[in-house]
Amino acid sequence: MHWRSRRGVLPVLKSDRIVVTGGRGFLGSHLVRNLNQRGYRNVFVALHSDYNLTQQSDTACMYRNFKPDVVVHLAAEVGGIGANQANPGRYFYANMAMGLNVIEQARLSGVKKFVQIGTVCAYPKFCPVPFKEADIWEGYPEETNAPYGIAKRALLTMCQAYRQQYGLNAIYLLPVNLYGPGDNFEPATSHVIPALIRKCVEGGDVEVWGTGNASREFLYVEDAAEAIALAMERYDKAEPLNLGSGREVTIRQLMASIVELTRYTGNIQRDSSKPDGQPRRCLDVSRAKQEIGFEARTSLLLGLEKTIEWFKSQEAA
Repeated sequence: MHWRSRRGVLPVLKSDRIVVTGGRGFLGSHLVRNLNQRGYRNVFVALHSDYNLTQQSDTACMYRNFKPDVVVHLAAEVGGIGANQANPGRYFYANMAMGLNVIEQARLSGVKKFVQIGTVCAYPKFCPVPFKEADIWEGYPEETNAPYGIAKRALLTMCQAYRQQYGLNAIYLLPVNLYGPGDNFEPATSHVIPALIRKCVEGGDVEVWGTGNASREFLYVEDAAEAIALAMERYDKAEPLNLGSGREVTIRQLMASIVELTRYTGNIQRDSSKPDGQPRRCLDVSRAKQEIGFEARTSLLLGLEKTIEWFKSQEAA
């Protein structure tokens, strides 16, 4: 039984061949585990070492080899504010090219379902809070991550155009900032939570970019994997769908929580000359509850505890 009556739409079956691009990455590894736990018997991971999805020939080869019924496109090139500032051209090209190739080959291969993962960075810089899906076109994204966000935003248009012209059942999901075990903790490319956790656990002075007044919403990675799996099974509409916790926290408050949980006692230096990024970021998640029955289950404090424990275990190993 499916969440809604879906006239003319083929349901996703446990026997379907499901390809997850980026399936060895942070979110992808959790999604693959979630799908296996749900009983999907044919889940395949497309590795970058085997298929360079920025190349049309490699992408076509991936579809020929795996013969997917369903594709979940997670593969992306992304980083925090500093990495976005250093790589605007690379991030635009890589994410645009991968999306163009993977969606076009989905059409040519006749897949029954295509799931495109977007980004909260696609929303306008001064979007009314909480962000509603209908507001995504109401302005230019925040400048530091605009090339990445616009590339991802363009793929929403492609999914909708391919649905209209070719009947491709392509859905577009908008997850908020993710965190959790397996996150990227590399100083040059990590996002705010893993960056702060690493600095506090390793000791020494901690430099925090910006004023601390900017706000963010965070979604624990296991909750995100659950939401994507539910959307794959239950959502078949052209409109994008927000995935988040619906809870907003300032960077200052986030820093205080990480300091307390890691028992950090060192010196915190705030560099207000560095950018805050988007002033506020919080999603309206009511449609996800209505459409697929998703609500985030992991509180920020519990998620931070689990993430810190995981990082410490990796450091010890």
